[in-house]
Amino acid sequence: MGDGSLEYTVDEALVAMGFGKFQILVLAYAGMGWISEAMEMMLLSFVGPAVQSAWGLSSQQESFITSVVFAGMLVGAYSWGIVSDKHGRRKGFLITATITSGAGFLSALSPNYTSLILLRCLVGVGLGGGPVLSSWFLEFIPAPNRGTWMVIFSAFWTLGTILEASLAWFVMPTLGWRWLLGLSSLPSSLLLVFYWVAPESPRYLCLKGRTTEAINILERVARLNGTKLPSGNLVSDLKMELSEKSTLSEDARLISPAENEDTSPKEMDSSDMGGISSLSMLLSPKLVRSTLLLWVVFFGNAFSYYGLVLLTTELTNGHSKCTPDKLESDKLQDTGYRDVFIASFAELPGLLISAATVDRLGRKLSMSAMFFLCCIFLLPLVIQQSQGLTTSLLFGARICITATFTIVYIYAPEIYPTSVRTTGVGVASAMGRIGGMICPLVAVGLVHGCHQTASILLFEIVIFLSGVCVLLFPFETKGRELSDTVSSNSNNQGQ
Repeated sequence: MGDGSLEYTVDEALVAMGFGKFQILVLAYAGMGWISEAMEMMLLSFVGPAVQSAWGLSSQQESFITSVVFAGMLVGAYSWGIVSDKHGRRKGFLITATITSGAGFLSALSPNYTSLILLRCLVGVGLGGGPVLSSWFLEFIPAPNRGTWMVIFSAFWTLGTILEASLAWFVMPTLGWRWLLGLSSLPSSLLLVFYWVAPESPRYLCLKGRTTEAINILERVARLNGTKLPSGNLVSDLKMELSEKSTLSEDARLISPAENEDTSPKEMDSSDMGGISSLSMLLSPKLVRSTLLLWVVFFGNAFSYYGLVLLTTELTNGHSKCTPDKLESDKLQDTGYRDVFIASFAELPGLLISAATVDRLGRKLSMSAMFFLCCIFLLPLVIQQSQGLTTSLLFGARICITATFTIVYIYAPEIYPTSVRTTGVGVASAMGRIGGMICPLVAVGLVHGCHQTASILLFEIVIFLSGVCVLLFPFETKGRELSDTVSSNSNNQGQ
């Protein structure tokens, strides 16, 4: 009977069991999804110019091939966040993997421009589910190791970009863009193959009152990690909070059963009320500042990251009408693939910097410093530089923006409670997709129109403002436990 009075949360159970074999398997599965998204995003910089050349498209039509993917991601990021908060993380990434792999493969068989646009938009809708996998993985990590392991998770994105650059270098000159599209859809298919072994998030199950299922999964974690669950009963943050409140006075103890009946369902089922309710919770007084600042930072991050990927091909391939001397086409193409391949490796030092700073300096300082450093790297490009210097400066800028992208994907799920976590990250990610959608039409369009200075200055403004917004975030999340409800989230802010 003594055990019955003891209680523990999912966070306490994860800390007690530590990071072990179970989390490594979860990391491998979520990482495959991240590789898939990175490959589908990276191929845009190769497929656009190839399709333009093959089908005689205008530069606007070429840009639209990229923008339509981001438009799909805008819809997907918002939708899949709500689906996974309401119906579970597993259902969320099952649907997204099915859409991404199916539409990705079919786009390789596109007979014309219209069908390619429609299928790439569908791929974007599927790719919008990326935040679901990152939130799912985050919910299995013990709080003390969270920053470091989320950086390691982000390394799968880097692996995906390097794989895609390598694949393009070998496939594009010989087999062409259709083979690149088909082969790039394979990683998302692997998510479907191994879906049956992927567990549901115990934190999500606990929040929904399905504690028996949550305990079963935590017992599997303990078995695989060779450890034991804490003794006592598993409870959510909300029940723990209500329990603490109920011990404040004798009167509160007498009415606590009624309070539990009233309050618990109200908070626990907040994610069941639908998309509008979830969005209004993100904009509630306790979360509105974090939410709005996060939207700006995601917008700036995506605009800058995808802009730098596209600029690498635009500024280093020499095909621009603005450059006086033209190189031969084959040599030029080969140089373009090489430069994108080299720039992809910039993500490795970006990840190392993230890993070294995120749990030492904290999320806010690490992110803001990298944004401001990125501005310094881009500044010399306001005037045209030699190809070698241009590649070097873009390499440095890519290091910084990779670090900020990595850290914001750690910070974003940490500032939201479980009840709206994937919705919050999904909507923020959707704002990022708007940045990615506008980027090829505006910034890269300026380079095409011989306005390199205006393009780089636009990047400078967006990146600098993103750095300022990071400094304005209301709190640091380094070492904090994840919360389950908005009220417990606001209590944690004071810690």
